[in-house]
Amino acid sequence: MNEFSVVCRILGSLFYRSSQDPVLDPLFALVADGKLKQHWPLEQDDLLDRMGQGLDRKVLEADYQAMFAAEGSVSPYASDYEDGAEEAATRAFLTQCGMPLTEAPADHFGLLLLAASWIEDNALEFDEVQAQLALFDDYLLPWCGRFLGKVEAHATTGFYRTLSMVTREALQAMRDELAEVSSDEGNE
Repeated sequence: MNEFSVVCRILGSLFYRSSQDPVLDPLFALVADGKLKQHWPLEQDDLLDRMGQGLDRKVLEADYQAMFAAEGSVSPYASDYEDGAEEAATRAFLTQCGMPLTEAPADHFGLLLLAASWIEDNALEFDEVQAQLALFDDYLLPWCGRFLGKVEAHATTGFYRTLSMVTREALQAMRDELAEVSSDEGNE
């Protein structure tokens, strides 16, 4: 698993899973102890420090539910931000990439980040860089700014406001990296 995959998996998990999910226990321990920085490939130490301040998972859970639950203040689904964006198209794209999906909506912000990690780690019969570029350009970047802005505006915890900032910067860095790799492959 490379750095691109790690960043996508961490950010995707934090948006896709409730803060009370035991799967996140090791990740929250790293954040709380200030040790995520040691594994984080981007220069975001100040933001990562801010994320770890005053972590109370019960308070985070209330914030998560208030924003992302069925009647929450922030929809995590692309189809709620983009005219013409259809969950079925996202599902078809991810299925074409070979990603196994459940019945849950495939256009969830966190799931799309997890999909980028999955494509990076599991691409066998297709060009993973082109698939990731398509994922970013067609299914994630067109609406992520509005989504992350709503998270910043509606979050009651510094953790989720800061997570939004970390994610915004990370997405831009990862998209730039994809463009660079794609350009390098085109020059070979």
